[in-house]
Amino acid sequence: MSGTPITTTVDLIRHGEPAGGVRFRGHTDDPLSELGWAQMRAAIQKGRQWDAVISSPLLRCAEFAAELAVGAGIPLETEARFEEIGFGDWEGRAPEELMQTDAGCLDRLWRDPAGYTPPGGEGLAAFAARVTAGWNELLCRHAGESILVVAHGGVNRVILCHALQIPIQNMFRLDVPFAALSRVRVLGNGAEALPQLLFHSGPPP
Repeated sequence: MSGTPITTTVDLIRHGEPAGGVRFRGHTDDPLSELGWAQMRAAIQKGRQWDAVISSPLLRCAEFAAELAVGAGIPLETEARFEEIGFGDWEGRAPEELMQTDAGCLDRLWRDPAGYTPPGGEGLAAFAARVTAGWNELLCRHAGESILVVAHGGVNRVILCHALQIPIQNMFRLDVPFAALSRVRVLGNGAEALPQLLFHSGPPP
């Protein structure tokens, strides 16, 4: 990397609490609860300027992203590849419900997401490939800009693992609660790009 590199800054925010509480809702399209809206609005810095907002198409991300983009007068893009991972037969079910029939299922998922897929669910390798492809294209399309990505816990974990070269099977070692905000600065572009994590899962220092 020579000279002054192009610098791209990407803020990643997970959606807030969805209506219906904590459930496995990969592709299940529930909107935000009132608490979820409050969490998102509280997480966003007043006065922070972005050049564009990129959102998952699912309601729990897209509705807040649209409100923010309109209020800030900046472009909004929808990125289908930033949909959450599909949970198959687990869709819409609460963790406690799953554990009544298979007490060890959640532990297997958290410890080995690359080796354990919920019945009928999307495999982690395929999920990571589509998210990473969307991320790489975003960096090319918005090189040198400041971007906000409104997405999901799984999506943001994949992006952070890819940026920091963390093995994808360790993705659940990254805590990404509702409305968690992380910032990645990318110096340069293409094969020579150097991503740097500036802060994770909270407001900036």
